[in-house]
Amino acid sequence: QVQLVESGGGLVQAGGSLRLSCAASGRTFSSYAMGWFRQFPGKEREFVAAITWSGIGTYYADSVKGRFTISRDNAKNTVYLQMNSLKPEDTAVYYCAAANTIGIITTKQRYSYWGQGTQVTVSS
Repeated sequence: QVQLVESGGGLVQAGGSLRLSCAASGRTFSSYAMGWFRQFPGKEREFVAAITWSGIGTYYADSVKGRFTISRDNAKNTVYLQMNSLKPEDTAVYYCAAANTIGIITTKQRYSYWGQGTQVTVSS
């Protein structure tokens, strides 16, 4: 069982930066692939970024590639999403997720555990 708690969301102006954190409980965090998703009002949750259990492999949605960076610190049981050059269209609720598997996971159905979400609002 893994419990996830996101933090770091807030209000930022376009062009600014935020770093989201996702703290995980459980001693096996390092064996989980992790991902970040976001959800716009009235829309399906969409993939943003993913990272392998080791942190070596990462993958991004085209819409955030070059602006967002996913990373993890297994010693701290935490995964991060550094978001730079933010745009108003990045405004959403951001969720972290964990999958008990190796590799990069981009489909939300394959994630077993989810955080409660954190709101990111980018003003123009």
